[in-house]
Amino acid sequence: MRSGKPKICVVGSFMADLVFRVKRLPRPGESMPGDEFGLFLGGKGFNQAIACHRLGAEVTMVGRLGKDYFGELFLKKMAEEGMSAGFVRQDEEVGTGVACPIVDESGQNAIIGIARANLRIDIEQVEAAREELESADVLMLQFEIPYPVSFRAGAIAKKAGALVMLDPAPIHLSEPVVDSPVDFIVPNEIEASELAQGRTVTEWAEAELARGRKGIVVSIGADGALVFDQDGRRYFPAFKVRVVDSTGAGDAFRAGLAVSLTEGKSLDQAVRFANACGALACTVLGAEPSMPRREAVEEFLLKQEAK
Repeated sequence: MRSGKPKICVVGSFMADLVFRVKRLPRPGESMPGDEFGLFLGGKGFNQAIACHRLGAEVTMVGRLGKDYFGELFLKKMAEEGMSAGFVRQDEEVGTGVACPIVDESGQNAIIGIARANLRIDIEQVEAAREELESADVLMLQFEIPYPVSFRAGAIAKKAGALVMLDPAPIHLSEPVVDSPVDFIVPNEIEASELAQGRTVTEWAEAELARGRKGIVVSIGADGALVFDQDGRRYFPAFKVRVVDSTGAGDAFRAGLAVSLTEGKSLDQAVRFANACGALACTVLGAEPSMPRREAVEEFLLKQEAK
């Protein structure tokens, strides 16, 4: 950690989530009534940025919104949280990204998303944030923005000594991962299987470590997380909670991992902290509202130790 607080830069997406709660996910061609509706702020980039902020980090978000109602909601929320929007631009032509998560009564979800303005972030916008990238302890990337933009941000940050963490989702853009300037790859189990390309996840992870990655952390939902590094393969079970909505839990997990690593924790300690963040996120409906604050995570971990 280069300064008093972890300094994290997130180059990523904004998505307005129109969330429908249903008893079960609909079958193809089926119309069915829902139980509840909510409008929430999300997107992997924004979720991870606000989660890192709530966990105590100094956060810079680089991304693009539309000049529309949803865009104004994001800017208002960032102002309320005390987060800088100095590197967030509003596109004159394309609207803010939108998604439709459908959440069943068990808390599982299916999501349809349209990136819109997220696809208009460009390398010039990344270059404008060069000083923030070069001074960051950790850069967090995802695949909800154009890959060349992420690659450029990663190259700048890594050359300056930052850790670069990639959440390879959505997985259809996985092919460029191989040559990315990335220290930690943090997929879920589906993404890890896709990245493995016919190998076992363990074989793929070991190959990535041989390429110089510092670690591979695979989140496996309610089952916890798998860790691969130079010390081998380890499993960390999830904390048990009453699941309300799993949307955003993976983003909370990745934020907890990034903040904890920046604070000098070991990878094992960081994954345990990340598991707590992900568990707490499952107990609240909606992405942004579920991103936990530091005091809540620490209190949760103390209760777990007391059991």
